[in-house]
Amino acid sequence: MPTPKFILDLREKIGHDLLWLTGLSAVVLNDQDEVLLVKRADNGRWSLIGGILEPGEEPAVAVVREIQEETAVEARVDRLLSIEATPPAAYPNGDRVQFLDLCFSCRPLGGEARVNDDESTDVRWWPLDALPDLTDGEHLRLRRALSPADQPVYVTAAD
Repeated sequence: MPTPKFILDLREKIGHDLLWLTGLSAVVLNDQDEVLLVKRADNGRWSLIGGILEPGEEPAVAVVREIQEETAVEARVDRLLSIEATPPAAYPNGDRVQFLDLCFSCRPLGGEARVNDDESTDVRWWPLDALPDLTDGEHLRLRRALSPADQPVYVTAAD
């Protein structure tokens, strides 16, 4: 998916300066102890589903939209897992960005997992005991989704 217009409009004003955005990530688990992953077109890595909150959009609605857009799977949100600021990052074109990531645990409702946009080259359900190489942060999000804890994780001044 191309860069959203609201980001392009902001970039016209701020150039490559650090842009603070609300990001979304989803841990989609089915009843067969599998997690839905996408193989990213930009770096070839398997990852959790993610995206950006559009202006005026509700986060839980947006993460369901992202799941459907990327994988053709219809899903529902079960719970908010975490609210965390990611480290600043830079894209190859020089744009700098930092995300406030809202991570949700979700369940599939229907649809067959497949590549549904140009952001990924493969989409697949992976058994939890045979996962591809994921980042430490993705493993942490997955552990949180599998945890019986029902409160979201967030950093406080005492942490």
